[in-house]
Amino acid sequence: MAYVPPHKRRSSTSEPAPTPSPPTSSLHSLSISSPCGCHHTPPSNKIIHAADCVSRWSPLPPFSDDAESVRLETFPCYTVERMSGAKPLVLALSSPSSSSTEAGAAAAAITERFLPDLLYAVERARARTHDVPREDEEAKLCLVARVGKVLFQRFCVDGSLVSLDVVRDLAEAGTEGSKSPVRKTFHTNVPSDFLDDMERFAVERMGLEFLSTKEHYHVKVVDKQGTVSKMSCKCTVQEDGKLAIGKIELNQIQELLEDVSCLSKDLDLRLMLTTNRVLIDPEVENAIKSLVSSALVDPNARGGFRRPLGNKLIDERFSIAGVWRTNYKTFGNKLLKMYLRHTGRFVQGSSTGEVSNEASFKLAGISKRLQDGGNQEVDTLKGMLESAVRMIWDYALSYHKS
Repeated sequence: MAYVPPHKRRSSTSEPAPTPSPPTSSLHSLSISSPCGCHHTPPSNKIIHAADCVSRWSPLPPFSDDAESVRLETFPCYTVERMSGAKPLVLALSSPSSSSTEAGAAAAAITERFLPDLLYAVERARARTHDVPREDEEAKLCLVARVGKVLFQRFCVDGSLVSLDVVRDLAEAGTEGSKSPVRKTFHTNVPSDFLDDMERFAVERMGLEFLSTKEHYHVKVVDKQGTVSKMSCKCTVQEDGKLAIGKIELNQIQELLEDVSCLSKDLDLRLMLTTNRVLIDPEVENAIKSLVSSALVDPNARGGFRRPLGNKLIDERFSIAGVWRTNYKTFGNKLLKMYLRHTGRFVQGSSTGEVSNEASFKLAGISKRLQDGGNQEVDTLKGMLESAVRMIWDYALSYHKS
């Protein structure tokens, strides 16, 4: 199977093949959740989009000629309603019991759509890293699957109401979907019962073993002078209550994003390729460690920690923008890792706190092959990706596993 980049592909239909989206704004907000489990995009947490990042959405099963087969229905989400004045919408089957997508067909369809763009994105990421090497960071490719819900805000960018026709146009736009007036977000908070189901039933059926239980504080640090404006420090709590930094992560670079509304399931699927970067600049690392180590874990303080007045020179360049307290369990094997996570987030300055339950999967086997340059093994990667998607489809997109 020879790899053909998206911009050179030809479809069997009369429609031209999709091309990678044009360069977008260099910064794009990450979604984070509210106490009710909905997501919004605070300015303190950013992710960088690669210049040719493909970002698109599609429903499965796809839209048909039967206009009455699907509908838009409201989805309870307090944060979106508070911000937009209306409940968000989700795409749903008009008769859920009458239509079901077989797992093998679903996995094959998602893989067929996603794999060519994945290979193209890897080539672009590798070329960028090779052309502009950075001595102060270590970069690795990571392919992740997340479960959640694709939400559409009721009002478009131009103020008009979202309709089924507009959503249909968004799906047909493919990589040109960034030009759509529809406001879309991926809501990753799931009920706590879902995490319990995953741990009790899905782990064994997916062939995963328990690996660890950990608690981390992710301290968000702003660098007012550096080329990388925001960093995340993964910390553990010491016996004296102070935070010890394990590693300092720079802004992720998003290379590829595919959202799929899985209409016959309770949850939807997101596939995302990112370049994860770790800071290895000793001077900056020491300064940030000095800042973070002055903080003390305090359950009675906002965000769960407090920091006395620090060194003036540090404060002039670095400041703490927020903190996430994360408890998670990890299950996995050589090819797949599953993270069941409970996160509490606090944004400095806005004094807003948020909690969420999330389930995500790192496709470790594929990530390693892509990082090691194995993206030429197209047939092998296709089989691995299809197998992983099918497993997630079978065991991680419905609430009830028993």
